Amino acid sequence: MFQHLRHMLSCLLLLVLLASLIPAAHAAQAPSAPQVRVLLRRLTLTDRADLTLQGPYQMESAYTVAAFPSGASIVCQIRGGEIVLFYGGMSIRVGKEIRFTRQASGSTQEGGLRFSDGGNLYPGDLALSVVGGQLQPILTLSVEDYLRGVVPYEMSNSFPLEALKAQAVCARTYALSHVDTSRAYDLVDTTNDQVYRGTSGRDTRSDQAVRETAGIVGCWNGDLTVCYYSASNGGQTELPKNVWAGSDAPSFYTVKEDPYDLENPESPVKRIRLRRDGHDLPVGLLETLHETLIRTIASKGFSREMENFRVDALDAVALTHQPFGDQSLFFDRLALTFRWSGRAEGSSAWMSAGEPVTQTLPLFPDLITGLGLSIADLHNEILSIREESASFVLESRRFGHGVGMSQRGAQQMAQKYSATFDQILSFYYPGMELWVIPSGDTVLPTQDPRLFSTPAPPATPTPRPTLMPVTGDIPDGAWLASVEGIDDDSSLNLRKEPHSAADILMRLYKHQQLLVLETCEDPAWVHVRTDSMEGYVMVSFLEDVTDAVSVPEADATFPSP
Repeated sequence: MFQHLRHMLSCLLLLVLLASLIPAAHAAQAPSAPQVRVLLRRLTLTDRADLTLQGPYQMESAYTVAAFPSGASIVCQIRGGEIVLFYGGMSIRVGKEIRFTRQASGSTQEGGLRFSDGGNLYPGDLALSVVGGQLQPILTLSVEDYLRGVVPYEMSNSFPLEALKAQAVCARTYALSHVDTSRAYDLVDTTNDQVYRGTSGRDTRSDQAVRETAGIVGCWNGDLTVCYYSASNGGQTELPKNVWAGSDAPSFYTVKEDPYDLENPESPVKRIRLRRDGHDLPVGLLETLHETLIRTIASKGFSREMENFRVDALDAVALTHQPFGDQSLFFDRLALTFRWSGRAEGSSAWMSAGEPVTQTLPLFPDLITGLGLSIADLHNEILSIREESASFVLESRRFGHGVGMSQRGAQQMAQKYSATFDQILSFYYPGMELWVIPSGDTVLPTQDPRLFSTPAPPATPTPRPTLMPVTGDIPDGAWLASVEGIDDDSSLNLRKEPHSAADILMRLYKHQQLLVLETCEDPAWVHVRTDSMEGYVMVSFLEDVTDAVSVPEADATFPSP
């Protein structure tokens, strides 16, 4: 079935490959599947972590060892530079690092831990340590369990199964190629590596894709390779060296046209019409043309600047580029041929060009944004022009770096052309071989019964901190906001000053209401308060609810500051 798949590797080759993939800390246990260590940066923990255990766990620290039953609700908080664990009415000082290790149980329910009630499950072992005055969470889990929390968020559970299987192979290969025992962790759970959000139990199709490709990885010249991928390449694949300077990527990465991405109606595209009569041209484009035209006129001895300027007709629009490697479709300049008129400063007479003039303008970074054609602020969009009777239509495509597999292209190949996952991978990584490594279930240790010699109190739920009230009238110029731009198991930092390096005053949870007092000098930040706290947050995480929610009158219980 698979053109390049090597089903039968020798035992020696398997052992060598497996040893190169498993972190040293786990090599002695020889688990059935390689493991990865993931820094859970997306959770934005500060000085506190709220955990709910699904399945038994053993806790170890420099000071103590303890066992916790399934269902235990635990709070870990930094006090005096060390972690203090709160559970069932007890508090235990455990030092600067604590580790929770999954234990075997008779239950068929999947084991793991949650960072909020109802949040996704994180099936693995968790290490919490104090780093820079904050909790650093690192989850260790099998690569197969890791993929179940990656594939539905890097792609989508709604994609065709074969596209999801191709995504699973890419994500598995990427993850294992980044295992590095010299570092504290291998991957982060954000787009800096791959988005990881734990498992929801609802992503059945992506789970199936992970199972049906279990252990399959991409190799080049006998070693693991790196399978880069992005949302949409805009109709052309990209070279790694054009994105990451000095990149030493395998030679199967090439620049070639991708008709599947281009024809997918879900591939992101932005377009703008430039009217031939010059009317309604974007202000940013007019300003740029004005400035370049002034410089051209000045070079010809015309000393006075034009106070007014207009485009009377747009005769031609073309895309050009300077030599840029093998980039056959990448254009970085926009050439406009137009007729114009203008009035010089201090003059009432309009002057106009006798013949059309051509101005060639750099597209990146300013013009692409001014035209409203920027898609992901990477300034690597692929542009095209389509002529209509009354206008020129500019279209821009590409979401992401464009190297390797296009997720929208894979979707189209599987959905419209019934391509299998290995055919998708062969198109985007021609010459890459598919190998199989062990991928069985991780064997969990059995909990030491001596840890239960002193019965622990029964597990009691630890409620999430109550949201702070916001009462009283909304001052002029202020507005009421709700924290909505975060996940249910995450939080938003309230900072002492309006920048990301400022001290963190506290964590704000989802649906926390805030009174926004003013926008800061940096418009990405706003000054906010509740009845009990005041500080600064990034406005992109807030939703205006001024008209949707009425603010209660202040009372004796919650006095206004």
